[in-house]
Order: sequence, then structure tokens, then C-alpha cells
Amino acid sequence: MSEIVDQIEYELKDHLETFRSIESIINPERLKRQIAAIEKDFTEKPEIFNDPARMNAMNKDLLLKKRNLDQYNELASSRETVQVAIEFCREEDDAEMIDELKAGFVNFQEQLKKANLKFLLNGEYDLNNAILTIHPGAGGTESCDWASLLHRMYLRNAENMGFKVRELDFQPGDVAGVKSVTLSIEGDYAYGYLRSEMGVHRLVRISPFDSSARRHTSFASVEVAPEVDDNVEIEIDQKDLRIDTYCSSGAGGQSVNTTYSAVRITHHPTGIVVTCQNERSQLMNRQVAMKVLQSRLLQLELKKKQEELAKSMGQKMDNAWGSQVRSYVLHPYQMVKDHRTGCETSATDKVLDGELEDFVLSFLKWDGQKGSAEEEVQ
Repeated sequence: MSEIVDQIEYELKDHLETFRSIESIINPERLKRQIAAIEKDFTEKPEIFNDPARMNAMNKDLLLKKRNLDQYNELASSRETVQVAIEFCREEDDAEMIDELKAGFVNFQEQLKKANLKFLLNGEYDLNNAILTIHPGAGGTESCDWASLLHRMYLRNAENMGFKVRELDFQPGDVAGVKSVTLSIEGDYAYGYLRSEMGVHRLVRISPFDSSARRHTSFASVEVAPEVDDNVEIEIDQKDLRIDTYCSSGAGGQSVNTTYSAVRITHHPTGIVVTCQNERSQLMNRQVAMKVLQSRLLQLELKKKQEELAKSMGQKMDNAWGSQVRSYVLHPYQMVKDHRTGCETSATDKVLDGELEDFVLSFLKWDGQKGSAEEEVQ
């Protein structure tokens, strides 16, 4: 039993460096002062309530700071629990206490990973909700089915992360899977978390649609844009838009499939096309579609800035369909690998069931290193 305690104590020392790094970033004492200052403003400055925009922004900031402080306090408490359990196990040779120590250490590791991930999310729009769209590539039914597997993966991931998902548009495949699906994913840091998923995803497997059981390679693209909030202004000239209405597809009940409630908006200068059909009225679908368009245009601007920085650094930007960001190999071996970061795992079932934390964490570290290099060039 002492060997188990020694091993946990050794691993805990390695984790303490990450914990101290998180502690220095969040600065709990400063955070407490900031929370007290905001609460004091609410109490002593009644004019704030006459400005709804300011009040909402302050309230959102207050809630975020409180959640960050709560997360840090839980992490610190979990670390202390493990340290106390190690000392107790040194004194008492108790099998039950060893089991509690192992469970507590696993809990601390999980909390540390989530906290480490969260405090790497420091991009301009990382805090925003996300608009995620999946399109199958060439390959017909096989690619449509792959798109549906990705759809399920992101739904499960959102559930794991406590995000709220709203389906804005869903176009079913002719035989199976999906032709296109757009999701609104709501929650703190949803965009920062999911921007690691943007790009082409490649699947290699024995096709369930091939009677000869041959291996097939399928592609699907994932687009992720930050949802535009009240603080971001995106100007759109109405002359640049083409707005079409049509009957919603799929099961909807009552009049959703018999009225022209679905909306498709085409932005001619960029070629961006967005659709929304899951709201009850044409007006609501149009409002949601416009918000998605604004988010897509914002993402386009962010992409242009990244390309300009890459050119200034002498990097070649390859946007070809074959330049996949991640591969999912289910045959002849099991492997998911991110080609940007090198992160890989053989636990393909867990990844396809929404466990993406390791890939997201590796991407954020890689992206942070890339950002530091770009700042040096500037």
C-alpha cells in the first residue's frame, strides 16, 4: 500500500506546478476584490439600473468572476483533500482510506484538467457562444453518415460540458446521415472551447453501406463561429443579400411543414449561405439566420487576420479540402490523431462519444505558442 501512496504523492508534485500556474492566472485575492467592487457599485450607484446594457454587462462579468472563483476554490479544496489523505495513509494502514485517496486523486486530476483548459481560453471571443455547422464532403451516403457521427459527437460533448444546444437547421441525407446541420451551442467559453474543431475531419473505416465490406475514407467539414453579441457590430448591406423562403423539411408537427417558414440567406460578396428552419415563424427564422450570418462574417474576418499574420511569418496557408485537421481511423487499427498538435489516442469510442478535452487542451497550447510567435513578428 505504501507504494501506491508514494506513486500518488510523486504524481501530485508534478500536478502542483500546473496548480500554481492556474493560481497565478486567476489570482483569487484580486478576484475577490473585483467581485466586492462590482457588488458595491450595484449597491451604491443606482444609476446603473437606468442603463440596461451596462447593468447586463456588469452582471455577466460578476457571474463569470464568481464562477471562476468557485472553480478555483473547489480545485484548491480537492488538492488539500488529497494531501491530507496522503498524510493519513502514512499513519494508518487502512485499505478503505487508500481507495478514498485514489478516488480523491482522480477527482483532483479531472478538476485540474478542466481548470487548466479554461484558463487557456483568453482569446477575444472565447467567452462567446458558438455557431457550429457540419457539412459532409464528397462521397454520398458514406460522408453523410460520417457527418451524422460528428453531429452526435458534438451533442455528447456539449452535454459533458454543460452547454445548451439549439438546432437551427437540419438537412437529412437522401439515404442516411445529414447533408447539413447547424447548431447554436450556448455556455461560457463555448466558442473558445470549440474553435479547435474547425476544419476538415477524416474518417477511415469499413463502410456499413458496402456489401463487400471494403475500407472507405470519408470527409466532413466543421465550421465554428463566435456568436455575435451586443458588443460586436457587423455591418451588412441589405443590397448584398438574397433572402429565400421555403417549406421546412422533416418532422415538425402542425403547420411547420406546410408554411414557408424556413429562410435561406445568401451573402453575395462572400458566397456565404445560411439557413434556419427550426423556429415556428418566418420572422424568427430570419432573425436567427441573420445572427448566424453575422457570426460567419465575423469568423471570416478573424480567418483573414490569421492568414495575413501567417504570410508575414512566411507560412503557407493550405485551405485544400484534403488538408484535414484530425483523422479518425477505425480500421485496420484504432486511432484518432490531430495533425496540428500531434495529440493522439487509441480510445476512438470515447472520442466519438464526446470526450474531446485532451484534443482541445493540446490545441490551445499549440495555438498559444503560435500566437506568441506571431506577436514577436509584429
